[in-house]
Amino acid sequence: QVQLVESGGGLVQAGGSLRLSCAASESISSITDMGWYRQDPGKQRELVAGFTVGGRKNYADSVKGRFIISTDNAKNTLYLQMNSLKPEDTAIYYCKAIWVGKQYWGQGTQVTVSS
Repeated sequence: QVQLVESGGGLVQAGGSLRLSCAASESISSITDMGWYRQDPGKQRELVAGFTVGGRKNYADSVKGRFIISTDNAKNTLYLQMNSLKPEDTAIYYCKAIWVGKQYWGQGTQVTVSS
């Protein structure tokens, strides 16, 4: 079992920055896939940024050049640095991990960007 706890969400003005954190109960090195997703009510959940085994990263087109996904293996933590935030970035952000073939989700953290 893997427990994931997100933090760092909040209210920010357009153009501002936030850093989201996802603390995992297991070693990041033992998790084969981690990523960030976001969802607003009534909308489809979408991948924001993913970090897979082998160091591969991918980003949604809407966040390329603005968001950066990274890990700190010593702290068992996944990060999402969000810069130049836009109102359309407003959503609940979820951390996801794959552990021995099973999918785990955090509780989500709200990000609200005001214009």
